[in-house]
Amino acid sequence: MDELALLTDLHAGNTRQGPGGDDETRFAIALAGLVAQTGLRIADIGCGTGASALILAQDLDADVTAVDALPGFLAALEGRAARAGLSGRITTLAASMDDLPFAADSLDAIWSEGAIYNMGFENGIRAWRRFLKPGGVLAVSELTWFTADRPAEIEAYWSREYPEVGRAGAKIALLEKHGYTPIGYHALPEACWRENYFRPLAQGFEAFLDRHGADAGAQDVIRAQREEIALHDRYARYFGYGFYIARKTAA
Repeated sequence: MDELALLTDLHAGNTRQGPGGDDETRFAIALAGLVAQTGLRIADIGCGTGASALILAQDLDADVTAVDALPGFLAALEGRAARAGLSGRITTLAASMDDLPFAADSLDAIWSEGAIYNMGFENGIRAWRRFLKPGGVLAVSELTWFTADRPAEIEAYWSREYPEVGRAGAKIALLEKHGYTPIGYHALPEACWRENYFRPLAQGFEAFLDRHGADAGAQDVIRAQREEIALHDRYARYFGYGFYIARKTAA
């Protein structure tokens, strides 16, 4: 199996494919001012198995298009939506986040938790802006340095894995540069990593290796995941995910 297939197999059974939490999603919804609005059209880009899409559909008067490039994740989301009685509010779409079919000025909100890194933060916010209605909301979580200075080990790791990692102020400046008005920011608590993401992920390592243990690529996948968990355990005070909420500035 190739690396993408292995990662899909490792993650597809989990509620979240990255750090996050239901309370944090709902807090972002409140900051975005979406709660009182009706008839919303929302795209959840890089939705994974649907943690945020399900909350958006459940809590808001919204039609949610859940977008992911991996059909296995979308199949899991469809099953979860059916069990929650939300199938009528969620439409799944298999598409790349850099080749989306939405019409210009057609969406009230774009949501993306822990996924925009696949395009890069600046590329993503620039490309997706055209799909939002004037005044539409962008809500994304993004890897963020929490301190001005970091130990060399974690600086080197994330600079290699995701060169766009940066301070919150720099991310907010990019939002302003590309036609957004920032309306909210908050850092995700450590539980979003430890309890909601890493713990269930690690619980699946043994079964994953039972399925693929003879595959050198599978061994590499687990080795990389364990390295990330260990680095987070040592350096969590220096980095995490920031949740950025902004509004498309009217032209």
